[in-house]
Amino acid sequence: MNRRTDAFTARSAFAQSVRLRAAELDDCQAMADLMNLPGVRRGTLSHGYRTAEGLRAWLENSKVDRTSIVAEHEGRVIGQAELMAHDGRRSHCASLGIGVHDAFQGRGVGALLMGALIDAADTAFGLRRIELQVFADNAPAIGLYRRFGFEVEARARAYAIRDGALHDVLHMARLAPAPAFAGAAEHIEPPIAF
Repeated sequence: MNRRTDAFTARSAFAQSVRLRAAELDDCQAMADLMNLPGVRRGTLSHGYRTAEGLRAWLENSKVDRTSIVAEHEGRVIGQAELMAHDGRRSHCASLGIGVHDAFQGRGVGALLMGALIDAADTAFGLRRIELQVFADNAPAIGLYRRFGFEVEARARAYAIRDGALHDVLHMARLAPAPAFAGAAEHIEPPIAF
C-alpha cells in the first residue's frame, strides 16, 4: 500500500466509529466547548466564546425549521452542523453552518456531517438551495464544500474580522433540482361527475 491508500483506510475506519445524531439540549456544554476551540473559532465566522447557557437559550428559541446534528466519537462531541431553513419567498433555501473539533479535522468528520445535512435537505425537506459563507483562505473547508456541489457565487472583500485584520469571505451555494413528484400518474382520480 502507499501513503494515500493508508490514509484513506485509516480515515474510513475512523469514520465508521463516528455516530451522527440530532443535537439535544444536553449537548449545549459540549457544543460550546467545540465552538470555543481556537481552530474552530479561526475557521468559522462565529465569534466563538459561547456559553452552554447561551446556546441552550438559542436552541430553545430556535424555529422549527432548523436541523442541528452532532458527531460523536467514543461518547464525545467532535463536530456539529446545522441547516437553517428560510421562510417566505426564500422557503426553498437554507443556510448551513459546520464546525469540527480541532483534534479531529481532516479525518472525515466534516464530510459525514455534510453528507447527513445534504441528504436531509434533498430527501426530507425538498430544499433547492443551500448557502454558506467561508473565509477565502480556508482551503480545506472550501474543498469539502466543492465535493458536495457548492460553487462560489461571490467574494466579499474585507467581509469579516479575524485575528485583528479584515478578511475576504466567499459566498457559496449548492443548487439542487426540484424533488420528483412520485407516482403522479398513479394518484390521479377521475373527475367527479355532477
